[in-house]
Amino acid sequence: MRKSHPIRRFVLAGAATVSGIVLLLSLKPASGPASAQAAGGVAPQQGAAAQASPQGGSSQQAGTRTVTGDVAQTQYGNVQVRLSVSGGKITQAEAVQAPKGGLSDQKTAMAVPKLNQEAVSAQSANIDAVSGATYTSGGYKKSLQSALDKAKAASSGGSSSGAANGSGSSGSSAKARTVTGNVAQTQYGNVQVRLTVSGGKITQAEAVQAPKGGLSDQKTAMAVPKLNQEAVSAQSANIDAVSGATYTSTGYKQSLQSALDKAGG
Repeated sequence: MRKSHPIRRFVLAGAATVSGIVLLLSLKPASGPASAQAAGGVAPQQGAAAQASPQGGSSQQAGTRTVTGDVAQTQYGNVQVRLSVSGGKITQAEAVQAPKGGLSDQKTAMAVPKLNQEAVSAQSANIDAVSGATYTSGGYKKSLQSALDKAKAASSGGSSSGAANGSGSSGSSAKARTVTGNVAQTQYGNVQVRLTVSGGKITQAEAVQAPKGGLSDQKTAMAVPKLNQEAVSAQSANIDAVSGATYTSTGYKQSLQSALDKAGG
């Protein structure tokens, strides 16, 4: 037993040594996979991000861009609308110009936020005028329509406009042009209407002549903006006369019809 005791010690020592080596070897692979998993956790995320950015082609299509309409002149000041368009839809509308000073400040503050909301909701210029801010509303709608026309032209491009327009005449009609109607004589003065036509549609109507002087100034100021709005909304001369301005309304409709005839509408 005493002779075998050293051997046992030797065996036990050897076993301990082997166990220590095995333990050391097992520690290295353990750290390796952990680090590999840590690196692997980042790499898939980077790969996903890399896949998301190529799909950014859709984000480019849905990328937001701004379009600013033409300045619309009103009796109380200019109105100009700027749109944010994404994916072919209006996402935001704002008035970069609006009547200001005195009572106009109050009317602008009251009307513009409502008009902005209406533009986004309607996705068109076919929006209601704000009561008490007729002039601002009329100017807003005009500038809004011009912004929509610009956005449509930019999105369609030259090729699509050519493809959509089977004939050359419609291609030329896509460009905005002005047509002035004949002078209509009324009991209180002449009325003459000028139209801006784009894409075969009336985008703006204005009276270049209207009765003036004395009470006629008030009636003209009251009636003409409404008649202009009606002409754009109706896209025809089938519009209602403004109460209290029957003669002016009748002359306006006559000149408007002649302008439409000249425009081919």
